[in-house]
Amino acid sequence: MNKKKNPVLSRAASYLLALVMVAGCAASTPPTLDTSSEAEATFDGLYPIKGGAADAAWARPGVDISKYTKIRLQGVGIEYRPGGESGRLYTNRTNADHFEVTEGQRAKFEELMRETIREELARSERFTLVEENGPDVLLIMGGLLDVVSFVPPEPAGRSNVYLSRVGEATLVLEIRDSITQATLVRAIDRRAAERSSGDFSHSNSATNRAEVRRMAGFWARRLRTRLDEVASQPQ
Repeated sequence: MNKKKNPVLSRAASYLLALVMVAGCAASTPPTLDTSSEAEATFDGLYPIKGGAADAAWARPGVDISKYTKIRLQGVGIEYRPGGESGRLYTNRTNADHFEVTEGQRAKFEELMRETIREELARSERFTLVEENGPDVLLIMGGLLDVVSFVPPEPAGRSNVYLSRVGEATLVLEIRDSITQATLVRAIDRRAAERSSGDFSHSNSATNRAEVRRMAGFWARRLRTRLDEVASQPQ
């Protein structure tokens, strides 16, 4: 059997696959779509990207987003790591590796994520946010997996709590054609909501909210700027 070549992606697809939702440094080599005989396609026909800087990414061969001018956002759910310590007693939480997220905290967290991502994507210079599918609409589906909280409940007394990280989450992002529902790109990125300085800082509701917003803003800002860059590239 003849092996298929691993073509270097078109400029637009390269930006989309290698830069959308990427944390860390830029890749040192141009990303390539691995369609060789050794490469395993996903159940929905995507192939792995080699040479990119994302934690993991896959794409459909022949991706072309030049016809899209709008984006529609759709959340697909948030999953929390089970088994978190309730921490109602200070002595019970000193060795806990993560803490429960109450129903009220989940509602606030999810609202903050939605609000931050929508506000950031609304700043796009190339794409308009819409609520309906259409032939020129990219459907961006995002979900969070294994959300972990490192924030203990407020102690009964006035003991101070200092944290370097508020929590962590894994973002699973899919970019689809909104009419056919075909997935064009899938990317996975794990990121911590941590203090900008990396040092331990006093933890309270305001600072914790700011760190969660910072994490959501990072993902949304990277998505917005990269999509705008893709739209500006010649096909």
